[in-house]
Amino acid sequence: MSGKLAKEIRQAKPFQSREEEAFLNLGRTWEFLQKRVADLLKAHQLTPTQYNLLRILRGAGSEGITCSQATERMLTPDPDITRLVDRMETQGLIRRERTPEDRRVVLVRITDSGLDVTNRIDAPLHQLLQQSLGRIGRQRVAELIDTLEALREPAG
Repeated sequence: MSGKLAKEIRQAKPFQSREEEAFLNLGRTWEFLQKRVADLLKAHQLTPTQYNLLRILRGAGSEGITCSQATERMLTPDPDITRLVDRMETQGLIRRERTPEDRRVVLVRITDSGLDVTNRIDAPLHQLLQQSLGRIGRQRVAELIDTLEALREPAG
């Protein structure tokens, strides 16, 4: 079953280790899956980062969250969250409001329009993930989740 990556990337010499091969496989697979998701989101005029923020804000509910809280929750934190929020606010997907208690604190909330587009993406995204990941079976998906979570645990 292994050895496919070397053929895909046309690598003639062997990897230095199985760990290197696994690491490169992770990157290749992430890019493969991310491209499929990006193509789906493009039909809704969204990038994966924008969709990630919309999902976070949908989950935050009517209370909203600060930009720094949003950054902490993102899959791939955006170093320029302010510009991302600016663009999405211009699109009418989110809104910003200063808190009355402390005018320095700005909360970001999803708008009805943002909620609508996010909800419309749910079913096609679920279908895409089922086609991409579901085909390996529930047990292997559970093992994959466990493995990926173990890799993010501190070493030592």
